Amino acid sequence: MPHLLLVDDDDLFRESLGLNLIDEGYEVTSFANGRDVLAYLDQGGEADVMLLDWRMPNLTGLDVLRQIRATGTTIPVIFLTVLSDDIYEEAALESGAVDFIDKSRRLPILLKRLQLIAEGGRPSSEPEPVRASTMQLGRLTLRFDISRAVWAGRTVDLTLTEFKILTLLAEKAGQDVGYREIYDLVHGKNFIAGHGSEGYRANVRTFIKRIRKKFRDVDSGFDHIENYAGFGYRWTAEG
Repeated sequence: MPHLLLVDDDDLFRESLGLNLIDEGYEVTSFANGRDVLAYLDQGGEADVMLLDWRMPNLTGLDVLRQIRATGTTIPVIFLTVLSDDIYEEAALESGAVDFIDKSRRLPILLKRLQLIAEGGRPSSEPEPVRASTMQLGRLTLRFDISRAVWAGRTVDLTLTEFKILTLLAEKAGQDVGYREIYDLVHGKNFIAGHGSEGYRANVRTFIKRIRKKFRDVDSGFDHIENYAGFGYRWTAEG
């Protein structure tokens, strides 16, 4: 079973959740604050997934996430929080989190997400499709060897997840790509997200909003990611 890092300053919540996860077969290493988990990682500690509280004294969960991403640590991070506003979810995703879960959600929901995220981070037994190291699509250049996007000669500062979404749209240029297909690319097939059966749509819209903004930061006239209302998005060819 995956090894989890559980970081939360609420002793009762941390102990209760930790015991529940252990009962489910997970290996759990718990920390009461951000400094201790950073020290653990700095000393070479590893795990498959980190469950991270947003509100903690001294170092917030967002501070912890930004520090570990700055050091190149790629462990998937799930925020556990009582903060439900979209602004917090967007900040979490912008900083490199893979999910944002309300603490009030039932344990089976968390377990399902943990399973999909942990399995998604492991090497697949299926061989990777052979693809050229570079793809050119009008002014867009995709460098698959370094996961880098270039627009009209200028680098677009995308996260790895954003690069994967852009690649999906570019490889299907001119075709409509559904919300679910985009979300499955990020979190794994049939991942349960958000509130209600289609809660994942808001998460996809957040990703697309950030990708568009980053392209417009280098080209204010960028307009090649179009929304197909009620279905998804498409990459449009340059006229």
